Amino acid sequence: MPLLGGLLRAATCAAALLALANPVPKAWAQESEAQAIQAEPGKAAVAPKADPSTLRICASEKQPPLSMRDGSGLENRVAAAVAEAMGKKPVFVWLAKPAIYLVRDGLEKRTCDVVVGLDSDDPRVLTTKPYYRSGYVFITRADKDLDVTSWSDPRLKTVDHMVVPLGSPGEAMLKDIGRYEEDMAYLYSLVGFRAPRNQYTQIDPARIVSEVANDKAEVGVAFGPDVARYVKDSPVPLRMTLVPNDTVSSDGRKMPQSFDQSMGVRRDDTALRDALDAAIAKAKPQIDAILKQDGVPVAIN
Repeated sequence: MPLLGGLLRAATCAAALLALANPVPKAWAQESEAQAIQAEPGKAAVAPKADPSTLRICASEKQPPLSMRDGSGLENRVAAAVAEAMGKKPVFVWLAKPAIYLVRDGLEKRTCDVVVGLDSDDPRVLTTKPYYRSGYVFITRADKDLDVTSWSDPRLKTVDHMVVPLGSPGEAMLKDIGRYEEDMAYLYSLVGFRAPRNQYTQIDPARIVSEVANDKAEVGVAFGPDVARYVKDSPVPLRMTLVPNDTVSSDGRKMPQSFDQSMGVRRDDTALRDALDAAIAKAKPQIDAILKQDGVPVAIN
């Protein structure tokens, strides 16, 4: 999800910055048909009893459009498709906190058994084979002659504002091209000037898209799955272009932009990982259809 995916990317970028600066069956979508376990705010979810006929899925209520309480999130639907391929009923164990906490407060506490949408190299978990690959994208208005396809585009140094997620490859490159100071106050205004120290602080993906659509920022950069649905549904036509994965910083340091996405289980749960791998392969047509429905850009490399 950008989940720990996002967190690990932030850690990778932090190291780079230091160097630089020094369609699923309707039954599963309906609350009456798919079980759900609700956690009280600030508390761990009560674990549903283990049942071989179900798949307990760790899910965030606070990660739209990837995960939403009504089950319509991209990753909710992918999880349901995979559960169906396993012959199991999906049980969503909802946590009222951002998805970056699902491993710590759900999986590791054994209230649920699988987290969807992790980067495939996430060290905290045992990951499945990737079920798709996506990357960061440039977002611009279609009615403007600003078809940015690379961070080396000189126009990026002179556009009015750029909006990027905090702690992301986009923020790293913003610093690299020398315009971070120019955009810093603007970016932090989008989160009420909350500092990310000791608290999870991030710009809402929908806000990133709306800033571009409303001409408050000329270019947006975000992880494709986070913004694809909003770009597709925008009343103002927008263009979305994958950032090349061979992006390098001004000192030649490689800055990865595309990431394999997997599901994660506890590191000792090889049986469930293997079962998920088989189900992911079986459900590939449904997963591909879900990605296409949300307009998620799929990266090749």
